[in-house]
Amino acid sequence: MHGVWMHTPSGFSELLLLLLIAVGAAAVFLRMKLPAVLGYLAVGLAAGPSALGLVHDVEAIRALAELGVVLLLFTIGLEFSLPALARMRGALLGLGGAEVAIAAAATFGVAVWLDIAVPGAIVLGGVVAMSSTALVTKQLTDQLELGTTHGRSALGILLFQDLAVVPFLVIVSGLAQPDDGSIWVTLGWSLVKGVFALAVILAVGRFALRQALRGVAALRSGELFTLAALTVALGAAWWTSFLGLSPALGAFVAGMMLGEGPFRHMIEAEIRPFRDVLLALFFVSVGMLLDLSIMPAGWPWVLLVLSGLVIFKLALVFILGRLARLPAHVSLRTAVVLAHGGEFGFALLTLALSQGLLPGDYGQVVLAALLLSMAVAPLAIRFNAQLAGALLPGKTEPGPLAPAQEVTDSGGHVLIVGFGRVGQHVARLLDDAGFTWAALDSDPVRVDNARAAGASVSYGDGTRIDVLRSAGLGRARALAMTLDDPGTAIALVRTVRDAYPDLPILVRSRDDTRLTELQDAGATEVVPETLEAGLMVGSHVLFLLGVSPEDVLRRVRRIRHGRYSLLRALFPGAEVEAPDALELRAVELPADARVVGSTIAAAGLGRVGASVSALTRDGTRHDAPDEGMALAAGDVVILAGTAAALDRAEAALVRG
Repeated sequence: MHGVWMHTPSGFSELLLLLLIAVGAAAVFLRMKLPAVLGYLAVGLAAGPSALGLVHDVEAIRALAELGVVLLLFTIGLEFSLPALARMRGALLGLGGAEVAIAAAATFGVAVWLDIAVPGAIVLGGVVAMSSTALVTKQLTDQLELGTTHGRSALGILLFQDLAVVPFLVIVSGLAQPDDGSIWVTLGWSLVKGVFALAVILAVGRFALRQALRGVAALRSGELFTLAALTVALGAAWWTSFLGLSPALGAFVAGMMLGEGPFRHMIEAEIRPFRDVLLALFFVSVGMLLDLSIMPAGWPWVLLVLSGLVIFKLALVFILGRLARLPAHVSLRTAVVLAHGGEFGFALLTLALSQGLLPGDYGQVVLAALLLSMAVAPLAIRFNAQLAGALLPGKTEPGPLAPAQEVTDSGGHVLIVGFGRVGQHVARLLDDAGFTWAALDSDPVRVDNARAAGASVSYGDGTRIDVLRSAGLGRARALAMTLDDPGTAIALVRTVRDAYPDLPILVRSRDDTRLTELQDAGATEVVPETLEAGLMVGSHVLFLLGVSPEDVLRRVRRIRHGRYSLLRALFPGAEVEAPDALELRAVELPADARVVGSTIAAAGLGRVGASVSALTRDGTRHDAPDEGMALAAGDVVILAGTAAALDRAEAALVRG
């Protein structure tokens, strides 16, 4: 019993040991610039019953790891809302549809010719058709190639493969529970149940689930929202499992339904940590499936299947690219990127092996070939340009796009954190200028009202980097933060700046009390409302006094370029200012002041934290006087600094 296993010391020890080894292996592979998934596969291979035998209850690990696939399908479903699928139907049904259909059909035909039963042949068709979405998209993004022609072509094929997993899951689930009729009756009945399951999930989601999530969001409880998101994913998985279908199918449909609503980014951020941990266990469990005892006699077959898989997918994608009128070098680079197996191929193969749909020896050979294909895939993706150049000498594709170009070509947007008064003003200005934007807000009522008007606003905690990433921070052209809490804003700016050093970050603050901290944290621009209000009023006064617009704009630019230093220091009033607030103080120099005759620089005011903002002599005011200017008796020196610094500066001026 799996429940008993989880409560036994030996079972818990095995799980802990497995996680410790997986963490170490992932760290080693990442340090070698290789995907962590290869480390997980290696751990499973080494710890499995056919190697070191560190884990005895493999089925218990596999049952836990299945939740990883469920959550993966749920998060992928969040990306595939029905309107989004309708907009992408041309790209998806072109290269992607042809690749999946031809690869699956050709593999099915070869498998039947080799006397493999129809259920096993169908599974193999789905396995061969898949490539690794996670591996390809991450590595192409790191290489700045996702916005290139071959990167976009590969992404279109991968998206269709992800969608094709759903009917394959329905078919494999039906084949795993055959009835007394023919196999085609079984498949037909499985498809009927799949349609029924989808209809129920969509109906419940549209009329009940979204309202329930709005109620949960209104309570502003992060842990409650996390629990609700997990309940949605696992509840949908239970429903399709109850009907005899794959649990992952229900999770995908539930995710697709919620992908249309305002909670998509927040749900994805809450689910991702659970998904990543359980997916690591899934890949470990896949490695455990491989029986090393077959390798001495079966390695020629493994190499044959591996070669056939890579060469077949390479040729197929290249030919389809040429038929789609892509240049030869683009078609070949797309083919190199996709010529390997994928995580969903493992999922289908694991399900087939556990249900006995595929002979054990055949399944082991295919599993070993998939493992090897994913082991070499990172190198093939990294050097896809060189490989394509070697196969097609003299034909080259333009190099990777620069980061700014990539963002523009992939539809980069401005991400607005907070959709209150200021956030909505920013959004309207962006609309008026023709720029795209997306916003996050934690008020579900405001989000509903904005979405009803067609605004691109989603529910989510914009102070969390994982939520921002889910909302597309990595593709954004700029980040505009309109938070009221300066402490939270400072922490968020630091986090975002560490992750995205080149991203423009604009921060709104109510005043200038923590302006320097925000700038030091990494904000590109800080816009203090009180200072901007004074700047705008002063600008209009200058206009009314007849100052030319060019002169006014020049002065405004100079003040902003100087980080508002001209405006930040104020003469104090009766109210006690904050200890670090900048103040102005006028000090008249007596005739016996020791600094009389010395220059401003020689007075050494910078050493005590103050500066000279202006100087009045014989009724004439000199703003920002030169530090080489000599001080004279009767001068009124306008000092700027904190109260403590002004006390020290006044003492230095008067007493020396």
